[in-house]
Amino acid sequence: MKIPTIHGFTLPFVVLLFAAIALIFTGMQLAAQQPASDAPATAGQQDAPPPPPGPSPPAVLENLIPADQLSFLHDYANDTPGNLLKDKRFKNAMKQAIPHTEYHYGSDKSLMDASEELLGTMAIPITIRDHRYVTISTRGGSYLAGKTMMWFDMQTGLALGSIYFHPTNGEPAPTLTIFSRQLTDTELSMGQLPPEFLSDLDRWERGTGIPAISARYSIPANGKKYVLVHDEDYCFHSEDEPTPEGCEQDNADAADADMNAAYFMQETHNAANATAWMLEPDQIEWLAVRDRTCIGPHGLACRIEITRRRTGVLIGHPVPVPHGGPPRVARK
Repeated sequence: MKIPTIHGFTLPFVVLLFAAIALIFTGMQLAAQQPASDAPATAGQQDAPPPPPGPSPPAVLENLIPADQLSFLHDYANDTPGNLLKDKRFKNAMKQAIPHTEYHYGSDKSLMDASEELLGTMAIPITIRDHRYVTISTRGGSYLAGKTMMWFDMQTGLALGSIYFHPTNGEPAPTLTIFSRQLTDTELSMGQLPPEFLSDLDRWERGTGIPAISARYSIPANGKKYVLVHDEDYCFHSEDEPTPEGCEQDNADAADADMNAAYFMQETHNAANATAWMLEPDQIEWLAVRDRTCIGPHGLACRIEITRRRTGVLIGHPVPVPHGGPPRVARK
């Protein structure tokens, strides 16, 4: 017996997909209609799922650079990255910080070469904060709007880097990649990275016009590329502040960015130099069902929820629940 199809998909697949999304959406509507209750759980509620987990634990960083190999960076405060690149000691620090892997920045090249190339573009004076946190960065050039930042903690030996650019080969764009040979985790969200690094990263992004929401990746010591999940809650605010305007749309955009990055990584097997990609029919159909289902007053909340679940399926583990923290203004 021939099974009926819709746009090349078996009818059972489409029906089940639609039903799953509809159940999530209906649950959201019912939850919104029911008044909150402080009453203890009854026997019939004992099988309810546990509350959402809190923030994920900090990332594990290993093989830190000895402090005496970084102390020379004090001499380069307010200097340019170009001058620092001439120092063999900095080249050695870069080798200890940057994973050995091929990276696609316009063309395939080592991640080290891509970083050095970008450090030679429009420079920002090197900053040293609190006598220990060193930020070496650029505003980028015209080619792919690429820019980079290297970051070192001279006391602990932490070292991380980042590259931002606009791919033109069909992959999700723009893209921000965080990398370090000290990283061992392959399942990361942004909030798991060292807080002092995130503080300087945010300062660099704001100063160079990098958007808060984009496809994000991490490259740890193994040289492969993984989704770096948005775990910021763009609707977070203190009690004496109003809800940020447009924050729910920002949360939806962040969920979409993570899903697109996850789909790209699944299709390209986490290759750090992966290039063009295209949506397969199953993803196209999933998007169509989502957009037809998540409508009405709770449509955006529905879209965020099921998109994050889809990302979890694509990367093979649940995505962390967005949490509070210092509110971050979306930069688009």
